[in-house]
This record gives sequence, C-alpha cells and structure tokens, in this order.
Amino acid sequence: MAKKVVATLRTSSGKDFAKVYRMVKSPKTGAYVWKENMIPNDTVKDFLAKQN
Repeated sequence: MAKKVVATLRTSSGKDFAKVYRMVKSPKTGAYVWKENMIPNDTVKDFLAKQN
C-alpha cells in the first residue's frame, strides 16, 4: 500500500516532483515504517510498481 502526496517543488531545470510515501515492513522488528522519497513525476508509476 502506498500513498502519493503531490508537492509543488520546482527547480531551475523546471521538472515537477512528487513526494511519495511507501509503507515498508521492517525485517528486524516486524513493525511497519513509512519511507519517504522525492521523485520526478515521470517515474512515479515505476516507483510504486516496485515491490521493495
């Protein structure tokens, strides 16, 4: 399960970025933690399609 939060960040290159949160189960404790990444909008679907 993942949720996408759109951030309106612009750089000098003009790319649009999205802040993506992914819920990951910790192998050490078994608890779920949220991983946060800033990625270009072009790669959001690829990022969410990955299992790890």
